[in-house]
Amino acid sequence: QVQLVESGGGLVQAGGSLRLSCAASGRTFSSYGMGWFRQAPGKEREFVSAISSSGDSTYYANSVKGRFTISRDKAKNMVYLQMNSLKPEDTAVYYCAARRLSGTAYYASSYDYWGQGTQVTVSS
Repeated sequence: QVQLVESGGGLVQAGGSLRLSCAASGRTFSSYGMGWFRQAPGKEREFVSAISSSGDSTYYANSVKGRFTISRDKAKNMVYLQMNSLKPEDTAVYYCAARRLSGTAYYASSYDYWGQGTQVTVSS
């Protein structure tokens, strides 16, 4: 079983930055692919970014490519999402997710564990 806890959300002005953190429990975390998703009010949950278990492979939604960076620290059981040049349309609840397979994945259904989410609000 893996438990995921996100932190680092908050209110920021457009053009600003935030770093989201995801703390994972479980001794098999290092073998899991990880992802970040977000859900804005009234919208479907959407893919943001993913990273393989090794950290060598990353994947981004077109809407965040060049602005967001995903990384992981296996020693600390942590996954991060560095968000720069934030826009009001980035406002959403951001979720960390883990999958028992090692590769990256785009679909939410490919992930087995989810955190509770952290709110990110970008003001214009």
